[in-house]
Amino acid sequence: MLSLPTQTRIYLCVAPTDLRKSFDGLSGLVQSVFQRDVLDGHLFLFLNRRRDRLKALFWDHDGLVLWYKRLESGTFELPASRGDAQQFELDARDLAMLLAGVSLSSPKRRRYAVAG
Repeated sequence: MLSLPTQTRIYLCVAPTDLRKSFDGLSGLVQSVFQRDVLDGHLFLFLNRRRDRLKALFWDHDGLVLWYKRLESGTFELPASRGDAQQFELDARDLAMLLAGVSLSSPKRRRYAVAG
């Protein structure tokens, strides 16, 4: 599992991405799609057209890190549509659910009070 600093923001590119791209190609997409600098220390996620592969790009203090996940079956689910947005910002829970295959469209989050 990924361990990220708490101030790290997580961005997901909605448009299908050619995952043959590596560090430089994905860094260019960070600038064009997210209007961000890859060196800001945020996590940038990219999916292929079939959504069965995901690449994550992250600046780790002294270099870029590239994670790659390929599903043997099934697809990664996109968050519920928000118009024609090219990107989404996720929180750590959404990222964990996305990677674990949990539906992002209707997760049930409950808060329980401590019995007193």
